[in-house]
Amino acid sequence: MKFASTRLIVADIKVVVGFYEMVTGQPAEWLAPVFAEIVTSSATLAIGSAETVALFKEGSAEPGANRTAIIEFQVDDVDAEFARLKDKVEVVHEPKMMPWGNRAAQFRDPEGTLVGLYTPVTDAAKKRFGSR
Repeated sequence: MKFASTRLIVADIKVVVGFYEMVTGQPAEWLAPVFAEIVTSSATLAIGSAETVALFKEGSAEPGANRTAIIEFQVDDVDAEFARLKDKVEVVHEPKMMPWGNRAAQFRDPEGTLVGLYTPVTDAAKKRFGSR
């Protein structure tokens, strides 16, 4: 089994895709007017409009209803990325050290999903992620 992607179901796909393009600095691949992907070297963030839910089962997913998952991006310098984004996002917390060895910041996307940026800082964290 291969973990392929995380998909967000959103009410305003153009706004949310634009947001993640700004955060990642990567253009989305629009596979249909109601579906786009931002492909990184390690994972894919898929974004589907609410209309796509009917293709699976009506009511099985709902835009803006998530309060359990965090979309996370590992970055080289969380402080620099936070400085670049802080005036463009709803900040949840500024960069701080986490007990597991990462320096992390969090904010929300336009529909309320929690987004985290982190940099492995301690030797143990760097080892977990293959960083030096």
